[in-house]
Amino acid sequence: MSNGEKGSSSHSGASSCPPPKGVLIAIGGHEQKDVNKKSQEESEYDEFASDIILQRFVDELRGDGPVLVIPTASEEPVESGQDYVKVFTDLGLKRVEVLDIRSRDEVDTEENLRLLDEAAGMMFTGGDQLRLTAILGGTEFLKRIKQRYTESHFVIGGTSAGAAAMSTPMIYQGRNDAGYQKDEIHITTGLQFMHDVAIDTHFVKRGRIVRMAQIIATNPGCIGIGLEEDTGIVVTNGKDIEVVGNGLVVVVDGLHCNGNTIHEIKPGEVFSIRDLHLHLLARGQRYVIPVLEQMYS
Repeated sequence: MSNGEKGSSSHSGASSCPPPKGVLIAIGGHEQKDVNKKSQEESEYDEFASDIILQRFVDELRGDGPVLVIPTASEEPVESGQDYVKVFTDLGLKRVEVLDIRSRDEVDTEENLRLLDEAAGMMFTGGDQLRLTAILGGTEFLKRIKQRYTESHFVIGGTSAGAAAMSTPMIYQGRNDAGYQKDEIHITTGLQFMHDVAIDTHFVKRGRIVRMAQIIATNPGCIGIGLEEDTGIVVTNGKDIEVVGNGLVVVVDGLHCNGNTIHEIKPGEVFSIRDLHLHLLARGQRYVIPVLEQMYS
């Protein structure tokens, strides 16, 4: 796919709505955090300077409001939160606040809602994406995040689990070597910043293409986005993707698929699907998510 090429959609007649004014930055995990250390690539090949994704997050911010770090997904939230305090401080931010939310009764506090109203952006750390949806789902806090993202230039970043939780459907269980047998992969509703999009992370390193294919087989109207480590997407206008970082983004498009047997076989049997469209996108490449292009047209 060439730089700037759009995806295509066979859907028609979908109702349109205004695109969100905010920015999403979804990262595949293990992004560079030591902003002062030269990467191996830079040491060996000076012309291939590494792309620091968190610098892009900082560059997208507007105003002087704080950046909120949400380590809810992490099993070590204190350590995870402080990692991002350090890197964002190193990148020049003056106000970084960690909201160490570990249960639903800690979400909708007056202080958390006040900070959210003031914030320029927020970052969801890695961990277990099911913690994010189980703790934040249905809260006033999440409602206000969506409102900020829709109505203002609010920047939402997420890495690993924090990226996977952005989409709906959300993959929350399934071994790296699984996916070719029906019902090996489990999905639920994510935080719903992007509809009809499934995001998976650590994608190339952990060999997750087959499990993404099963997600697309269950709903070919959904677009799969696989993010490799230290690689991400910047999403503007709710639909326009720019690839950042140092690896690949894999887009799996099943809008024109054939030979899909997922609805015919029993659980545990191997599924088949044909004519998936696959796009491998590196830094600087752009892609328009077809199902969302119609929504926001």
